Amino acid sequence: MPRSVNEFGLISKYFAPLTNACAGALGLTDDAALVSHEPGYEIVVTCDALVCGVHFRSEDEPEDVAARALRVNLSDLAAMGSRPVSYLLALAAPAGITETWLERFVAQLALDQKTYQLNLIGGDTVMTPGPLTLSITALGRIPKGQALTRAGAKAGDRIFVSGNIGDASLGLKLLRGELESLTKTQATGLKTRFLRPEPRIALGQALIGIAHAVTDVSDGLVADLGHICALARVGAQLNVSSIPLSTGARAALDMAPDLLPNFLSFGDDYELVFTAPAAARDALARIASSTGVMITEIGEVVDTPGVVVLDTDGSEIRIQKAGYQHF
Repeated sequence: MPRSVNEFGLISKYFAPLTNACAGALGLTDDAALVSHEPGYEIVVTCDALVCGVHFRSEDEPEDVAARALRVNLSDLAAMGSRPVSYLLALAAPAGITETWLERFVAQLALDQKTYQLNLIGGDTVMTPGPLTLSITALGRIPKGQALTRAGAKAGDRIFVSGNIGDASLGLKLLRGELESLTKTQATGLKTRFLRPEPRIALGQALIGIAHAVTDVSDGLVADLGHICALARVGAQLNVSSIPLSTGARAALDMAPDLLPNFLSFGDDYELVFTAPAAARDALARIASSTGVMITEIGEVVDTPGVVVLDTDGSEIRIQKAGYQHF
């Protein structure tokens, strides 16, 4: 952490401008913020912590660290169908963090705030002898009683997913130098998908009243779908041929077919996976068109518990590790 300014100087110089004069933030001059509770709405709250060496690399650019930290939280809000309103940031920084790093970090937060329509309202800054650690608590709002949750899947529901799956896993491999032979355009796109995920906020809001159960793909498609199934005591059958893959992912798979299980279990894609009745297909096609987000049907909810991935010949593809676990 820069020693040229104290904690209050850091807050005033770098973080107070991110409030955009939001009344409840009180200019970050108090130890707490005020959050208005509008009649007829509920507040949605989520929190994610990111640790250098676990969730991002020490060599990652400060802009990428900022974007990733905020967007993974916004993805949680998207999965509940809420609109982002504000967030709090706790930053534990080692002595090596420079003012230039902070300036670039804050500049990216400002850009993302403008894109996703929210403001900083509080947080904390401390020094640490350990790795750089960020914790963001994001707040959203949603009409009362309309929040999307993981619970509610029904046997016979179809399973849908937004965007493409597997890009983030390939992006990290490329950043680590573990994957080659892709075009520059493909490689850049895959790296960006890992470093700067796109929270599907508009899609989440559009799914209210249509989807029975929703979650974002953070731990892995199979694992996250498993959470949905466990809550409803149902199972899922996924058709591997239906899993949406980007051009870069298909190129990588052509060179190394054994990458497929990793696509399904790695996570970090931050797409929305959800269940909905078959009758919702036309409505979902309209939503895909209006939001500009591809929606693909990839399977069906069944009575038998567990998530089964079926190959093109109907045989089961064994997934040794369903998804990421911290503990």
